[in-house]
Amino acid sequence: MSTLRFDDRVAVITGAGRGLGREYALLLASRGAKVVVNDPGGSLTGDGTDSAPAQSVVDEITAAGGQAVAVTDSVATPEGGQAIIDTAVEQFGRVDILIHNAGTVRRAPLKEMSHHDFDAVLDVHLRGAFHVVRPAFPLMCDAGYGRVVLTSSIGGLYGNHEVANYAAAKAGILGLCNVVALEGASEGVLCNAIVPGAVTRMAEGLDTSAYPPMGAGLVAPAVGWLAHETCSVTGEYFVAIAGRIARAVVVESPGVYRPSWTVEEVSEQMDTIRDVGEPVIFPVVPDGHADHIRYSFGRAAEGVRS
Repeated sequence: MSTLRFDDRVAVITGAGRGLGREYALLLASRGAKVVVNDPGGSLTGDGTDSAPAQSVVDEITAAGGQAVAVTDSVATPEGGQAIIDTAVEQFGRVDILIHNAGTVRRAPLKEMSHHDFDAVLDVHLRGAFHVVRPAFPLMCDAGYGRVVLTSSIGGLYGNHEVANYAAAKAGILGLCNVVALEGASEGVLCNAIVPGAVTRMAEGLDTSAYPPMGAGLVAPAVGWLAHETCSVTGEYFVAIAGRIARAVVVESPGVYRPSWTVEEVSEQMDTIRDVGEPVIFPVVPDGHADHIRYSFGRAAEGVRS
């Protein structure tokens, strides 16, 4: 098997000063990519700034003979996102790869979570994704090539206690991923989501003593493939945790068609409505939205004929 390299590719990686982002940056750089290492260096909650984490990764890359530049602007604002992409263009001429990994955590029970803490987490995870995708996407489309990897979470797929802000943001990432994939499909721009699990700074305060090996290095290869020119999928979600890589999908049950319903009939049919023994899947690309509608309309037409 030949080595998959990134020679002459330009990669922008947010949240790359520590943890998963750092691992992605080092991996791509070791395989020839020119890397924009973005990280404002704030605390786990997003407070404060420190240029050292991003610069440390850049120093590590350049010491190994690679090319990289540090950017400490925050993805939490449109101006910050624009500055990050502008740096890539100014320093390296273009953007081929965008990996949005930046994230913060502000934990609180739903009964107690403040509006400020809810918004602050969405600003980095979800709005932050848009703030970098928005300026990068047209450049990729003009070039006829791009690889976008957005970061979701098992919290976004299944929820978790005391992170309503984080869960909502990570679920929103999947919707954004779908649209980037749809609108980029005819332009040579692919977009997928990574759902990573690793013991990093975000695990602070959690009891990880019984966890199997869960280093960031077990996630990076999956992200590397999604960022590579040989990536052959778009609009998909990939789980990478503890050495397991899997695809996550949205499925529907076949459902039940009736020309009219009462509340009582919904109750009577609920077991069949919920039965996913024969799951129905509508891939995002080329047209999952329309395929879903066609399927539902087809069931209605069959019901009328019968």
